[in-house]
Amino acid sequence: MPQRRAGRHFLQIPGPTNVPDRILRAMDHPTIDHRGPAFKALARGVLDGIRRIFRTRGPVVIYPASGTGAWEAALANTLAPGERVLMFETGHFATLWREIARRLGLEPIFLESDWRHGVDPEAIGRALAADREGRIKAVCVVHNETSTGVTSRIPEIRAAIDAVGHPALFMVDTISSLASMPYEHDAWGVDVTVGGSQKGLMLPPGLSFNALGERALEAHRRLARRPAYFDWTAMLEANAEGVFPYTPATNLLYGLREAIAMLEEEGLEAVFARHARHGAATRAAVAAWGLEILCRDPREHSNSLTAVCLPEGFDADRLRAHILERFDLSLGNGLGRLRGWVFRIGHLGDFNDLMLMGTLCGIEMGMREFGVPLAGSGVAAAMEHLSSKGNGAATG
Repeated sequence: MPQRRAGRHFLQIPGPTNVPDRILRAMDHPTIDHRGPAFKALARGVLDGIRRIFRTRGPVVIYPASGTGAWEAALANTLAPGERVLMFETGHFATLWREIARRLGLEPIFLESDWRHGVDPEAIGRALAADREGRIKAVCVVHNETSTGVTSRIPEIRAAIDAVGHPALFMVDTISSLASMPYEHDAWGVDVTVGGSQKGLMLPPGLSFNALGERALEAHRRLARRPAYFDWTAMLEANAEGVFPYTPATNLLYGLREAIAMLEEEGLEAVFARHARHGAATRAAVAAWGLEILCRDPREHSNSLTAVCLPEGFDADRLRAHILERFDLSLGNGLGRLRGWVFRIGHLGDFNDLMLMGTLCGIEMGMREFGVPLAGSGVAAAMEHLSSKGNGAATG
């Protein structure tokens, strides 16, 4: 029998995030009739509430699926095989979304990048301006690239699309930014927003979302062949009656109702400010350690996670294994071309100052034991940032 470890495990990967006790208790509910009146009240409540999180007046479709399902649903409900989509290589997950497009028979145009910058709005504008025949039917970008800790400037991308007058749909992945960083589906002119349950929404994996604008719905209505499982029409018709076209993830919906309540009790602006403080404090720690943040443009620093580069000669995965073994602290690994070079610190979801300090302390102790040369104490730098009144610290 393995030896018991005292204390709590620190799950500081960039999702799935820690699930609060309130949400766990909300999901601890007997299964009910998913065609009955109690379920209809639950469904109508979450369908209305999730629109407030996406900040949209339009419908939000909820699938029993991971974020990958929401990627596929966004494409399959609006585009036909052979049509072109413009995508930007911000990292591992943008690359995976491109692969979904390929497998659906679409023709992705993939603008390459170094994984250290967000989407270049000017590059999007140039590509669309060159598309004089209008063959590009959608622009698909990742708002917050979970593999790199880089956030793209969505309003600037929308402005670039508008500046050239291109009719392409605008689709945005918010899987690691929704309910953690400012996002405005309607105000930013997004046609389809993709989301997932297991990060800022503080739920286990298993729910995914498509927030729908009218232009996307028009494209869907014109489509000659629609998907089966992910069909927006079937979902919206059933949702209007307070049900789903197939068996929903009932207990996760109870959790979603509680998550929406928790976010609104704190206030979305306060949630965003909390994440911004924790992101800035983490970056202060990395700077004090004398290490490099993967994201090179300060305008694009993520408030959900930070990707940290190790010096040459040190393996990030071996360091992560050491920290897990010594301190029961899980960190995100480097994905794709970043494997072995980068580790990722998740600081999103149900997370506070003391949890961040414990996380950074475990990382600093682990790096010192592992022999990583550090310029100074990142823990002290983060503590100074969090305790500064100018950085939103509580006063009493």
